[in-house]
Amino acid sequence: MKDILLINVFGDDKPGVTSSLTSELARHGAVILDIGQAVIHDDLALGMLVALDVERVSREQLEDALGAVADELAVRVRFEPVARERYREWVEQQGKPRHIVTLLSRQVTAEQISEVTAVTVRHGLNIDHINRLSGRVPLEALDRHSSACVEFSVRGAPANAQDLRADLMELSTRLEIDIAFQKDTPYRRNRRLVCFDMDSTLIEAEVIDELAKAAGVGDEVVAITEAAMRGELDFKQSFAQRLALLKGLDESVLEGIAANLRLTEGAEKLIATLKKLGYKTAILSGGFEYFGRYLQQRLGIDYVYANQLQVEDGLVTGQVAGEVVDGARKAELLQQLARQEGITTEQVIAVGDGANDLPMLNAAGLGIAFRAKPLVKASAEHAISTLGLDAILYLLGFRDREHGDLS
Repeated sequence: MKDILLINVFGDDKPGVTSSLTSELARHGAVILDIGQAVIHDDLALGMLVALDVERVSREQLEDALGAVADELAVRVRFEPVARERYREWVEQQGKPRHIVTLLSRQVTAEQISEVTAVTVRHGLNIDHINRLSGRVPLEALDRHSSACVEFSVRGAPANAQDLRADLMELSTRLEIDIAFQKDTPYRRNRRLVCFDMDSTLIEAEVIDELAKAAGVGDEVVAITEAAMRGELDFKQSFAQRLALLKGLDESVLEGIAANLRLTEGAEKLIATLKKLGYKTAILSGGFEYFGRYLQQRLGIDYVYANQLQVEDGLVTGQVAGEVVDGARKAELLQQLARQEGITTEQVIAVGDGANDLPMLNAAGLGIAFRAKPLVKASAEHAISTLGLDAILYLLGFRDREHGDLS
């Protein structure tokens, strides 16, 4: 005959607490069914679910013995018997699907946690674990470049996944935070390739707009670019219109624009970390190869596919050589690279901001709309708008301290 007992231990964290208590449990022949420990601000919370052979030792004897050990360690211990039916229900929970809810913000507030957890409860999801992935930040260091991330491991299947995503998006907009909801699968920390759009994703500019300014046709090109990014114009048609306006631009302008490109917040950190983790990276861009190659040298990108700006006699012709890299071509290139690397598309991450990135985002195992236009953000499965590109590491489950260990 076995009794099931939940043991909770609280107190100041110190070496030897878990060892001393489990040694006493071992002496009484207890079997550990579940165990979890968390330390918040040097305060320990340890929980153990144990099965006790009451024919060998009584529950009272075990509680007295553990109470004595707890007194010596200056920690508090609480005991709660667990009914067999309740334990059986807990075991049956194992078959339920698991998801990860990731909260991203400059700083995490009680309101954000309250609202996010209320949504999960409303959709029938039970929270198993809550973990902070971001590092410890001094109060005086909190600023517009701070990043904070809390991850919730939840169990269950929402009755309507579309309604859940709509509620999370409404919350994200209202509280100016990002919330990702993804299946907890073995692929999560086993992605191998990350494909980036270039303009307004890896860099803060739309290069074709910068070229247009130099050519004196900035306003006309910007208007066409914005319409294309919103999905109001076919990419190939809009691209041809913009290119034609660049005809006659001196080739020497390209080098100056490349040298002054501003990388997006978190881009260097993300690429460097991915490289150390063994990921391959690619630029799949509807922009120009010249600038993609520049970024490849600067960041160490593995692959670059973009449009080849045609130049004759030192002047831009207003055309490109070869096949135009539009949305469909980006998706094809992503699948091609996955085959080349010997991986599945489930192991690919795609990141972009425009409507022409949606086919690529949908083809990848993890598609992320980064600081995207409303149409793209609403259509993509995941979106990051409040933090830099390095926040992608949080979606993969990496903690800040793990990035530091790679330095």
